[in-house]
Amino acid sequence: MATSREAGVAYPRLPLTKGPDDLVVFQQWLSEAIPMVGALGIMQMDRQGDTLTWQLALKPSLNDKGTGFGGALTAQTTLQGWCWVTLWLREQGRAQDVVVAEASQRFHAPVTGDYRMVCRPHDTQGPLTLADRLQERGRGRITLDQKLYCGNTLCLEATGSYVVLPEA
Repeated sequence: MATSREAGVAYPRLPLTKGPDDLVVFQQWLSEAIPMVGALGIMQMDRQGDTLTWQLALKPSLNDKGTGFGGALTAQTTLQGWCWVTLWLREQGRAQDVVVAEASQRFHAPVTGDYRMVCRPHDTQGPLTLADRLQERGRGRITLDQKLYCGNTLCLEATGSYVVLPEA
């Protein structure tokens, strides 16, 4: 498997495939490429159109009050957005690096059990705009929204701006 260098450390690159990625294989690769992923409690990933949904276990993200730890939940929203962009790029046949430029969160209710996170573009034209920028400049940016639900309760809303870097 090819590797990429970032901050002097090599991590494995997932080979491009034709069509959408097998999300089980992607999650396995993600756990190898980013070691903390294995501790986040991601039980399942699903991608339908422009929506990436994760099912997560609460236990790995518990705080001292028995609810979801805000720092862990924030890391999950940031990572989910990064994954959305990475999967979208791969579907376009691109293997460019992605970084988060900005992220914000708003907590509405405590997370008291296993939960799901839903990520989609902030603007429905976001993917088209990103594709245009990549075609024109080789780099681009997209804003994504993440929502975390415990049952039917919206517990957290997050927004992140993700940058696709030019090919090296």
